[in-house]
Amino acid sequence: MKLAAIDIGSNAARLQISTVLTNDSVVSFKRVEYVRFPLRLGHDVFTHGALTTESVQRTVKLMQAYKLLMELHEVEGFMACATSAMREATNGREVVELVKARSGIPIQIIDGQKEAQLINNVVVLALDERQTIHIDVGGGSTELNLYKNRIKLNSRSFKIGSVRLLEGKETRGAWKKMEDWVEENVDPSQPIVAVGTGGNISKLFNLVAKTSDTTTTLAEIQRMHDYIAGFSLEDRINKLRLNADRADVIVPAAEIYLSVMHWAGATEIAVPDLGLKDGILQTVYQQLKK
Repeated sequence: MKLAAIDIGSNAARLQISTVLTNDSVVSFKRVEYVRFPLRLGHDVFTHGALTTESVQRTVKLMQAYKLLMELHEVEGFMACATSAMREATNGREVVELVKARSGIPIQIIDGQKEAQLINNVVVLALDERQTIHIDVGGGSTELNLYKNRIKLNSRSFKIGSVRLLEGKETRGAWKKMEDWVEENVDPSQPIVAVGTGGNISKLFNLVAKTSDTTTTLAEIQRMHDYIAGFSLEDRINKLRLNADRADVIVPAAEIYLSVMHWAGATEIAVPDLGLKDGILQTVYQQLKK
């Protein structure tokens, strides 16, 4: 059985098609197709408040292409979710209706709490008993979740994201609100580690020295941030070989991860290969089983 997840973010839209595997009653998902396209919806929304005609047309075409790929793979179930940019766009609902009419794909515009929940459903599997702060940085928002013994103690979504920072459109006082939340919820008397999810931390993790297959240090993330920030945008693309839509947002994204880790007192961060798309796949599977 093949399932699919579509994640329409503020920076890019992703399609993942996976095969469901069962081994001794343990279910897992094996990726068979993954496509990421830089729609950059956040640029329109955080600057003008709505999606432009060009962005709407590109979104429709991309969803039509994703629908064809799912048909070729004979996908039995899928879910499409849109996050910060689409939920803040004044014409977001109109775009969703147009996409469904033109491609047959129904898009759910989910709020920050639902987004965090879908990600947490899979991230919790990678946690241990220690106090853990989970940092998920997207293009338009950052979701923070605090765990102890794999139990979520608190969570909150903040209007700070890589594209939003790049455009200089972060909400007034958002940094202070996020810092206050961390200080109010983290127990300084207990050891704490960070878990990072999102495309930018995954890319940073690929570039840094590692302490294990899934972990690295605050110092290494800081070193790589400083290294990349020392290059012009053109050189990040040509010399560091970063994709154009990654080269400009990776530095502001790194600043969010670094800030939260500093506030929390975390010196180590784990970067599991998990994200919203994985949470969507799990939800689709559970719905089909019902």
